[in-house]
Amino acid sequence: MPVEFISAVHTDAGASGPAASSRTALDVQYLRKYARALDDGGFDHTLVAYHSASPDAFQIAQFVATHTERVRPILAHRPGVIFPTHAARALATLDRISGGRLTLHIISGGSDEEQRREGDYLDKRERYERSDEYIQILRKVWQADGPVSHEGKHFRFEGYHSDVKPVNGLVPISVGGSSQDAYRVGGQQGDIFGLWGEPLKETAEQIAAVNAVARAAGRPDPRIWVSFRPIIAPTDELAWEKAHRTLGVLKDQTKNTELLRHYKTSGRPANVGSQRLLDIAERGEVHDRCLWTAPAVATNAAGASTALVGSPETVAKALLDYVDIGCDLLSIRGYDPLNDAVDYARHVLPLVRQELAHRATATHAA
Repeated sequence: MPVEFISAVHTDAGASGPAASSRTALDVQYLRKYARALDDGGFDHTLVAYHSASPDAFQIAQFVATHTERVRPILAHRPGVIFPTHAARALATLDRISGGRLTLHIISGGSDEEQRREGDYLDKRERYERSDEYIQILRKVWQADGPVSHEGKHFRFEGYHSDVKPVNGLVPISVGGSSQDAYRVGGQQGDIFGLWGEPLKETAEQIAAVNAVARAAGRPDPRIWVSFRPIIAPTDELAWEKAHRTLGVLKDQTKNTELLRHYKTSGRPANVGSQRLLDIAERGEVHDRCLWTAPAVATNAAGASTALVGSPETVAKALLDYVDIGCDLLSIRGYDPLNDAVDYARHVLPLVRQELAHRATATHAA
């Protein structure tokens, strides 16, 4: 499979993920401009994130699909919010609207506190069990020629049939996480597995863990998606100056309890992925070529928060380092989302693609 680039769509100019929000929440003109910038800039996919306080992800994904021609929405979805039969029909409808561009990203939920905001009181292990069952039901409904019944631990229904099917028969499904439960469900069920940006050694170890599960289940290795928040400038020196300015802004935002009122959870993060990022930060602020952990510390590792810092050439080389260990979906979104997306499209994506094309030509010649 080719190496592809992922961004993350933002719904207003003040929103840059859990570290910041604005009272507007949804600026339709900004969202349209952002989606088109990703489409025009050559991004292959864009994550439509989910949070209990955010604009509805299904509707945002449909908006992105109808205002773009090429970029593929990756819809983040919590299995505890919508019954799987309804979700199967809604997802197939959205896939049809998008012309077969939809990918589904299953999020089992890393924070009990956040899950309970929407009435989900299962513990983490049970949530991953539910995700496993949920994915099986979606695929069963999409592939069925007639009515489907199911009786499992978390869901039960009889005689369900949907007239609408995904364009290509199935919607690709992504699973993410850094726990053993995540590896199990992702390896057994995921077409894609998502990781946050850790050092190369730790990332390779996680890839191996997921692939081991997939192979034991007789499945192909899932594609690996790795996420970063690059900070670029014409030179490495200027990029590091920009990085420290960005860090100051992040620290100011995290002090603003009004902006964070819907996103805050108590104490050390409950999810393993965030804990790993904070543990890595304790071992050093910079890893490998240019992986910077300070933003993870500033935001309490609230989501994908590690940065790649440097010139476009340095960041492109760092991304290629991850390609070399098995990552073929590179998620890059900035702390200044729209402007950064434009800069990545102009200065980073072409460098990575040129090098990959050069490698392919050299391999073919050999």
